[in-house]
Amino acid sequence: MMAKHTGKKITPKIKLHRGDLPAGASFTGPLAVDTEAMGLNPHRDRLCLVQMSAGDGVCHLVQMIDKPAPRLASVLADKKIEKIFHFARFDAAILYHTLGVMPVPLYCTRIASRLARTYTDRHGLRDLCRELLDIDISKQEQSSDWGADTLSQAQQAYAAGDVLYLHQLRAILDDMLKREGRDKLAAQCFAFIPTRVTLDLLGWDDDFFAHS
Repeated sequence: MMAKHTGKKITPKIKLHRGDLPAGASFTGPLAVDTEAMGLNPHRDRLCLVQMSAGDGVCHLVQMIDKPAPRLASVLADKKIEKIFHFARFDAAILYHTLGVMPVPLYCTRIASRLARTYTDRHGLRDLCRELLDIDISKQEQSSDWGADTLSQAQQAYAAGDVLYLHQLRAILDDMLKREGRDKLAAQCFAFIPTRVTLDLLGWDDDFFAHS
């Protein structure tokens, strides 16, 4: 088992935006991205929040209202900016369904963990932060009402926590993948996610490659 690192604990600077990113907002990748929705069905459940961080401790929360978010969509569609997710399959699906953009190129810390950390079946974000960074993040607000007009301070802090450590995790997981000789396999898996997302949205949400 890999020795535990000591991660850099981050006190986030949270910037809440309603409807879209502000004019003039710009990012250079990689960009950590996560989403909050009313549920886990992109066709039924509304996208409520998109959170992003460039790894600098600043977290932008974009509260989705009732109209497209062209500046946010432009950032997500920018192929010069790599997007880091944890469980990219869902986030990419709801972003594509809502905004019409596939956020590529992308990296998924959950897939990286499953390929690198084969000694465990615990691949949640909290598990990764605990083991690899020695940081405990709260998941208390995970099932709260993200469609509320006003987000509580606890909700905002929770949302920020889901992106603040993805850059640190990615660096450690990349080292593990290279050590185990699975870095190229991981890249191939990341490249396949848009196809997997398209299958999900078309109704093939089962194991498409399983014998039945």
